[in-house]
Amino acid sequence: MCDCSSCANPPQFNRRRLLFGAAAVATAGASGWLGDAQAAVPSNDIGPDAALKRLMAGNARYAANKPNMRDYSAGRAARAVKQKPIAAILGCSDSRVAPELAFDQGPGDLFIVRVAGNFVNEDGLASLEYGTLVLRAPLILVLGHDNCGAVDATVKALKDKTEFPGHLPALVNAIKPAVELASQSGAKDLMAAAVAANVRLAVERLKTAQPLLQEMVQQKKLGVVGGVYSLATGKVTLV
Repeated sequence: MCDCSSCANPPQFNRRRLLFGAAAVATAGASGWLGDAQAAVPSNDIGPDAALKRLMAGNARYAANKPNMRDYSAGRAARAVKQKPIAAILGCSDSRVAPELAFDQGPGDLFIVRVAGNFVNEDGLASLEYGTLVLRAPLILVLGHDNCGAVDATVKALKDKTEFPGHLPALVNAIKPAVELASQSGAKDLMAAAVAANVRLAVERLKTAQPLLQEMVQQKKLGVVGGVYSLATGKVTLV
């Protein structure tokens, strides 16, 4: 006959072992799944050409309405410690143009500076210097878009002598060189030509900005390119 005192709680003991075992298996499985998921995430430690390729591939997915599925909570703890963007974007403030969506990138992938008309001013330049020198983003992409209200206002100011209130004249003056170039080119679509010219002027200014960006470009540590976003299709065309 057994000693009942020694067998008082065998069912409870067995259940406890079973629960611990199941938890261990579940934890191991979750760890493996997380490891696989993290391994599938592309590295942000890339060069200018690879960064541009990744942006344009993401834009193709966005335009085709086939974006990557994302868990925005994944990596949140790591992002709280540091950031490593693959590109800095100088974009327009237009509410219809969201760079993270347009390039199908996740949190921490893009360092974004936005101003109506996507032109370069001193504050924007300083921010882009920070994004490239300190955060080491290997690429700056100037992102304009069609039917830009800021460019349209500048066209009206030059052609129709329209006067704008407040600080809007400063914005017009910043975009004025691009509209003048487009006008001199004899382009049939002045707005489209001015939008593209405005992007190209910003690209050129960033490429030659001293003392930081120009040196990084010359050392091939930094690429600077421009593109125009189509509001109707979502596609970005490099210019």
